[in-house]
Amino acid sequence: MKAMILKEFRELRRDRRTMAMLILLPIVLLTIFGYAANFTVDSIPTRVIGPDAEQVAAHAPALFDIGQVSPDATTEDAMTWMRDNDTEVVIDTTTQPPTAYVDGASLFTAQAADAALGRLGDQVRIEILYNPDLDTSWVMVPALIGLILTFIGTIITSIGLVKERQSGTLEQLAVMPLRPADVIIGKIAPYFILAAFDMLVVTLLGVWIFGVPFNGSPWLFALGAGIFLFVVLGLGVLISTASQTQAQAIQLAIMLLLPQILLSGFIFPLSAMPAAIAAIGRCLPLTYFVQLAQGIFLRGAGLDALWVPFVVLAGMALLVFTAAVLRFRRDLAPSAHRRAAGRKAEATR
Repeated sequence: MKAMILKEFRELRRDRRTMAMLILLPIVLLTIFGYAANFTVDSIPTRVIGPDAEQVAAHAPALFDIGQVSPDATTEDAMTWMRDNDTEVVIDTTTQPPTAYVDGASLFTAQAADAALGRLGDQVRIEILYNPDLDTSWVMVPALIGLILTFIGTIITSIGLVKERQSGTLEQLAVMPLRPADVIIGKIAPYFILAAFDMLVVTLLGVWIFGVPFNGSPWLFALGAGIFLFVVLGLGVLISTASQTQAQAIQLAIMLLLPQILLSGFIFPLSAMPAAIAAIGRCLPLTYFVQLAQGIFLRGAGLDALWVPFVVLAGMALLVFTAAVLRFRRDLAPSAHRRAAGRKAEATR
């Protein structure tokens, strides 16, 4: 038994990825949960409009971070700001009593704003937009679509090229008249089609079962989901090129998935996280898909309001695909060299 235990320890020591998961992952999870697991919103971006804007802004509760006071702005301006997610609360003093428009798509922020404004009694009328009943499913379902696509795209695709390497067919790909980009697109295409079908099914079921509204353009959502799919599938291929076995690929995929679940705003609001942790969240593709999906589903936002997540996701797709091509080309070169050397040795015999 002692010899068996020592053998297992030696194998673990040689397997750096497993050691990293055993030692580093718990520390990372503890740190992330300690800082990110926070539902308390301490500051809410707010604008005040109308003739009494200055007076109301001066007496607003400290929770509301007054970013702009616009006495000449209209209710139409307020609706545009809310739809474009430029602010989360607008206090409109053109009505009596003043009306506070709250963005219900930002669930935890809306709950905090509703509670704070409710304590003012009849001094202000509260109108929650986009999610009047503050229904959790209305906010979670659009984000869940992205999470499901992330799981399917990253984990399933990550074992694709690993299978090729383990079965020995990677060397056959090396001598075929195919560019690395062609091979990667060929590997991604079937998963892309299947994941797109899954996205359609999950979207329809979410709207039908949970009654989540779909207020925006289906074509705009399809475009955003397609770009996001390209990112997560590319990440899966990139992981597979950095792994020698399927177990290693799955380990790397899990290490990439966990931060996206915790730091994308899917569960915990980014506004409640410390700046350094929130900055990590803003480097993750799921963060931008959540913004895109909730904007299209609930707010009916257009490309003019969602161009930032579209551009960021497109940039990520280009970066990931380029990295995957370069990494795969590096893997193909030794395989092609070994295959050529083997044919030369066989010919000399």
